[in-house]
Amino acid sequence: MAKKFPLNPKHPERICWGCDKYCPADSLRCGNGSDRTQHPVEMFGEDWFEWGVDSASATEAQDVAAISTDPQ
Repeated sequence: MAKKFPLNPKHPERICWGCDKYCPADSLRCGNGSDRTQHPVEMFGEDWFEWGVDSASATEAQDVAAISTDPQ
């Protein structure tokens, strides 16, 4: 079973987030490459986990609106 993925870790720069081992950044045991994989909070900010929730429903709502207003 996979470990629970933390949403906002205190020091994400200290860990490689590329697999379930969560190795220290200076000893990559999994061979995931020459550099560590960053946590999404480092790339996208603290609200990174909220982005996909509304974007999918907004796209679906736009598609439904386009279909319902199509004069075919």
